[in-house]
Amino acid sequence: MTDKFQHFGVIGAGAWGTALAISLQRAGRRVTVGVREAELVTAINEKHENTLFLPGVALDPAIRATGRLGDLATCDALVLVTPAQHVRATCRTLAPLCDKKRPLIIAAKGIELHNYRLMSEVADEVMPGHPVFILSGPSFAIEVAQGLPSALTLAGEREPEILAHAMSSPNFRLYTSDDIIGTQIGGAVKNVLAIACGIVAGKKLGENAKAALITRGLAEIIRLGQACGARAETLMGLSGLGDTVLTCSSLKSRNMSLGYALGEGKSLGHSGFAVERERGRCHRRRDFRPRAPSRRRYAGGQRGRSDFARQGRHRRRHYRIAGAAFAAGGGLNR
Repeated sequence: MTDKFQHFGVIGAGAWGTALAISLQRAGRRVTVGVREAELVTAINEKHENTLFLPGVALDPAIRATGRLGDLATCDALVLVTPAQHVRATCRTLAPLCDKKRPLIIAAKGIELHNYRLMSEVADEVMPGHPVFILSGPSFAIEVAQGLPSALTLAGEREPEILAHAMSSPNFRLYTSDDIIGTQIGGAVKNVLAIACGIVAGKKLGENAKAALITRGLAEIIRLGQACGARAETLMGLSGLGDTVLTCSSLKSRNMSLGYALGEGKSLGHSGFAVERERGRCHRRRDFRPRAPSRRRYAGGQRGRSDFARQGRHRRRHYRIAGAAFAAGGGLNR
């Protein structure tokens, strides 16, 4: 069943992209990593280490790096692990290089700042016809790289089970879903809660406050997701509740660490994070108006089709949490 997917191209060699490359190699797949930094190509191919983003973790010599995206065109599947705000540009570069049968697995978490598009919507616009899948869930890169047990969600509408089987290994379990919207909403919006939980911890407000914040914040995420066409049970799964629990309970999370620094009274400039001015503004005064999911995507009686999609009308609901989600999901992805 997995013969169809033997060679994976991983685009993006940050900590998460490198961890996924390691996991795919453990699953018995051939892996080529697309890298932007020339010195990192050399480090991966010769030193077998990502010296910039995952230092100290040995890479199998079978994992190869390239600085040319065209080298990935013949891969059986592509895993896109660039920052969310760079997904569109990366897809534009990939579009003329790959045939439309090539699956695109998006492992970036976030929402486009300038037009509020989900990553799957960006891929559909720029690379129409490609099967799009979303990989999301509770996953610190270093733990995946070290081979510690992890479970994530792989969402897609074209037999995600086959890809999940090809990507899974004994310590890296993928559960499948056809709710591609819910899987993305959970992964992006939980970043806001993580920053808030960090502030609670930094100000020493106690565990009661953090538990209340997570619980009520998750309720808002579910309402937002349902307004966008997601299913509540998806947001109570790995890509929603699971990712929220992980990101809101550990200082390994960059978002919680940022909140912790703010709670201690540090400014953004002194908290150790490079936060772009544009993202800091994040259109805070705008309301988020979810669009109806694509009629094309939900046509034909597919499973999980929501009332929102069936009725084919736009519901205009306003969520203050969404504005912050765009800021947090834009770059502080985990």
